[in-house]
Amino acid sequence: MARRSQPDDEPADHRIVVRLDELLEARGMTLAELARQVGISPVNLSILKNGHARAVRFSTLTDICDVLGCTPGELLEVAPPE
Repeated sequence: MARRSQPDDEPADHRIVVRLDELLEARGMTLAELARQVGISPVNLSILKNGHARAVRFSTLTDICDVLGCTPGELLEVAPPE
């Protein structure tokens, strides 16, 4: 079964906001460096960063938080309903 792709101007089907850009900037780290330290591809990390991920493994979330020295609540938040 083919996956339905979602154009960038179409609203997401969730309200989860990923604060990865802010955390990377605050730590002076690039996405590529984080991907290397976490052990995932930069493409997959970019998908998460841009809010297009459909899921994230707890082990990956743990590794990201360990490298960035943050909690899941600092990395992810729920936006208020519109």
